Amino acid sequence: MARIDLDLAHSYRAHPAADEDYALLPLRFTFEDGGAYALLGPSGCGKTTLLNCISGLLQPSQGKVLFDGRDVTRDTPQQRNIAQVFQFPVIYDTMTVGENLAFPLRNRRIPAQQIRARVGRVAEMLELSAVLDRQASGLSADAKQKISLGRGLVRQDVSAILFDEPLTVIDPHLKWQLRRKLKEIHREFRLTLIYVTHDQTEALTFAEQVLVMSRGKAVQAGTADALFERPAHTFVGHFIGSPGMNFLAGRWRDGFIEAAGRRYAPPADAALAARLQAAGTFTIGVRPEYVGLAAPDDPQAVPVTIDRVQDVGTYWLATARPAHVESADGASSLLRARLGDQAVTLRAGEPAWFSLFHRHTCYYVNEELVS
Repeated sequence: MARIDLDLAHSYRAHPAADEDYALLPLRFTFEDGGAYALLGPSGCGKTTLLNCISGLLQPSQGKVLFDGRDVTRDTPQQRNIAQVFQFPVIYDTMTVGENLAFPLRNRRIPAQQIRARVGRVAEMLELSAVLDRQASGLSADAKQKISLGRGLVRQDVSAILFDEPLTVIDPHLKWQLRRKLKEIHREFRLTLIYVTHDQTEALTFAEQVLVMSRGKAVQAGTADALFERPAHTFVGHFIGSPGMNFLAGRWRDGFIEAAGRRYAPPADAALAARLQAAGTFTIGVRPEYVGLAAPDDPQAVPVTIDRVQDVGTYWLATARPAHVESADGASSLLRARLGDQAVTLRAGEPAWFSLFHRHTCYYVNEELVS
């Protein structure tokens, strides 16, 4: 395994002049040896471009890639000793399952006894032991992708294993099983794993560190808790969570916060309050999980009109419109609250009051978290 240091950017245009010309904006990041990482973001955000720069399938137009301090920017994937698992299965249909798993090891002239032991171990982890002697061509897409995963995992000498949305063709129930298996394999062998996905559940349940990307830019790297509790960018707040973070336009006036047509006490953190005062206008962000019902006479309560209330099974989701909304970057005209049984008293079209200002409230200036 290897520590991977990136200091690069990439454009598919010969002479990029603006941010829009870059598929991957300037990025500095380190993947530590033995870590499990996910690159998370919507389609077209630069995830696969970054993965291909790491693997050697693509040479960045600017900067360099280091493996354990060695410059490998111009090295091929073979020279970098990378294993990569793609979105769709890449296997040899004319071989058996066991032969497919053993193929990368035989190419490296690993002793037959070691090959049998390693193939048997990986096959057991991926629940392929019962089909090792079957022809790969006759298996389902799910099983073929498990073989493809196994071929990536069977080698012990690789610098890193890269996964490019490997569970797209997998049945939803099997996805959960395979994510669990990958975590078990990572814990046991401490492989350097980098996993590309647009599915936040896959990223947050698999990775120790998640790099969230948007429009070619890495907007935040952190643990699942950090991304949820303190999104560093409004995009992260919106993209992570179901539903995503609520955003409300705010401004500083005469020592108070003005939002939704009312005045509210400023944050107790003096440094934070000073930064909001200096900014003048900002965006208030609160997760639906931290929005509660408040009394009408609560000075910190935001007046809303209930739009609809949905029973989601494990909770109630109340969607409401603030009494007064002004536009702001990232701000929405709707507020959502994940509530308990108290939500059954709410009716569409009726007034209510939401609590938004507390220790979980985030403030953003120019889409960036103020802290």
